[in-house]
Amino acid sequence: MFYPQITGIYLGIMTVDIQTISVLFTGVSISLAAFYYIMTIRNTGKNIQTTLETRQTDILMRLHSLWGSDEYQKASWTVIELDYANMEEFEEKYGSIYTLTKTNLDIYKVCWFFNGLGVLVHNDLADLRVVEELFGYMIPWMWEILEPIIQAEREHYGQPRSLEWFEYLYNEMRKEQWA
Repeated sequence: MFYPQITGIYLGIMTVDIQTISVLFTGVSISLAAFYYIMTIRNTGKNIQTTLETRQTDILMRLHSLWGSDEYQKASWTVIELDYANMEEFEEKYGSIYTLTKTNLDIYKVCWFFNGLGVLVHNDLADLRVVEELFGYMIPWMWEILEPIIQAEREHYGQPRSLEWFEYLYNEMRKEQWA
């Protein structure tokens, strides 16, 4: 019996051979696979970004909740109620900044809290705008009350970078305010 060999397919005005169809099909398949891969990578990138933003929000909300706790509110009120013109007056009223007193513990509790926020902002782990919306005026207010104490501590211990991220946060918020 005679079987004719099919070497092409007639498509109206032209004949296309099987090899051309195979190459065309392979090209379309590779293009579709590449498109699928690119879309998967793009979607994965969006998912990673969403996860990162969710984690950042979670961290900030936990810190905001901590700041709202009785412990931190009492510490912030201790700082707000400080009344001194210079370090000599501070030491007359509250004792040496270098001793372990409740006032000093409250001062450093506030300082380290905002220093930590400054680290997060500096390393793009927290958005300055969100930090400003959550903690607002408290950051510049606390810095301006505590700056002389921080400067004195830096000098006394020879640590010019002590609490630098609190200062960084203050400066960044000031830039934003005037921008």
